[in-house]
This record gives sequence, structure tokens and C-alpha cells, in this order.
Amino acid sequence: MPIASSELILNPDGSLYHLNLKPEDIAHTIITVGDQERVAKVTSYFDEIIFETQKREFKTQTGFYKGKKITVISTGIGIDNIDIVLNELDALVNIDLKTRELKKNHQKLTIVRIGTSGGIQPFVDLDKFVMSEASVGFDGLLHYYKNDVTNVEATKALCDHLKVSPKKPQPYIVDADQTLIDHFLKESNVVLGYTGTNLGFYGPQGRTLRLQLEDPDFIDQLVSFRYENHSITNLEMETSAIYSLAKLLGHRALSMNAIIANRATGGFSKDPKASVDSLIRFTLDKLSKL
Repeated sequence: MPIASSELILNPDGSLYHLNLKPEDIAHTIITVGDQERVAKVTSYFDEIIFETQKREFKTQTGFYKGKKITVISTGIGIDNIDIVLNELDALVNIDLKTRELKKNHQKLTIVRIGTSGGIQPFVDLDKFVMSEASVGFDGLLHYYKNDVTNVEATKALCDHLKVSPKKPQPYIVDADQTLIDHFLKESNVVLGYTGTNLGFYGPQGRTLRLQLEDPDFIDQLVSFRYENHSITNLEMETSAIYSLAKLLGHRALSMNAIIANRATGGFSKDPKASVDSLIRFTLDKLSKL
């Protein structure tokens, strides 16, 4: 049956409501960034740009880098925006927008996040790149969907380890796409780690300015968590939603993080823009060879 207009919302020109995109506007290799100004920083390395649009915080440019067609899209901050972006990107390739029916042949997207992040382990040096081998979701988004994509054993170990308020969403762990990890690891000096995704920047990440925290030792609990040889290396605000929805929808995803702060040492990068630019060039080169 066709998907109702209230569920699959289109603009008058036939583009998707939030992203303002049609199927022909995107590549099947997609880079997501939080800051809309970072889109142009990524595409400044392109050979050419063949399409661009913007609606609200969702800015999109599609072009070619060393012959590889790539789309770059800004998501804004937070998992709520990722819920919009991932669902609508999937709709562009797996739903016929004219008939509003699912396509018979599934199309797989490759989605790579380029973002900044804060390290919580002393060994995660400033300006290093952390490749998220798994996401640790403290956001609750996955619980709104019927799913079987969690790393069950790792999730159980985390839930057994944490002693936090029962009023908070149950955390979950979802692994990255292994083929992307293997490709990006080749001849690379990156840190592998579990990346925590939080609902906000202050209280949800254990920061406080004037408000008291419900669980003041939350970050310490994250630092001490171990599952086999894995630890939680860094915190940010999008990766768990990207990994969860990508797996549920049949896409492959990877999150690459430039470490511009370290909560364990109290340090902050002296040149975060240079760190992000270096990560952009690293990611583009890897994607061009995929």
C-alpha cells in the first residue's frame, strides 16, 4: 500500500520535506557533518560540485572527488536530526516518491560521519582521529524502533557496569560496519574505540555550570568500563543514531571523530580547525578508494 502523505511528506516540487532533496540529487556515498559551514569545507576539495540546496540546518552539496561521486550533508547537532536525515536519505533510494511504495530492489548507502568529539581516556590524545568501532547510545532513540541490531553481550556488560538513575533511557551498543572499519584502517594511524552518544552537551555528558547532576560520577563510570579489550574513548551527539538507523535500514556507516578536547586531562586543541581539516582530507582519500 502507498505510504500516506502524513507519513512521507513531500514539498510541492516532489522533494522530501526536511532535506529538500530528490533521488537524483544525491550520491550513494554520503558524508554527514554537524555544522552547515563544514559542508563547503569538505567540498572545497572536490573536482566539481554538481548540485546544492539548503533547508533549515540541512545543507547538501553533491559532486566529485577524484572521480568518486559524493554527497555531503549537514545534520545540525543531535540524534533528533539524525532521525530525520537517515530516514529521509533512505527514502530517497528505497521508496518510489511518485507512487509512495517501497522499491523491490534495496539500495545500500555508505554513510560516513566527520565530526568533532571529546576524549575521556588519557591515551586519546588531542587532534587524534578516533574511529568508532561501536556506538554507545545513551539517547533512547533505538528503543522507538523494533530492532535486533544491538551488540547484545556488550550492551549487557555495560548495563551491568553502570549504576545510574533508572529514569534515564537504557543504554545500548551497536557495532560499526566492519567492511568500512577494515578499509579505513589500512595504512592508517587512528585510534579504535567505543564512542558514547549523549542527548546533550552539558548534563548528559557530565558537565555542569550551575545545575547539579543526577549522577555526578557518570563519566568516571564510563572511563572504567571495559568489554573484552574495548573501552569508551570519546563522547559526542550523533553516532549511535547513525549506526542504529543505518543498520536497521540496511546501510553501512562509520563515524570518524577529530578529538579536540580531552576530559581526562582537561586539554583543548590549539588548532581545532586544522584537526578537522586533516580529518576531512583523510576521509575523502579513503572514500575515493572505496
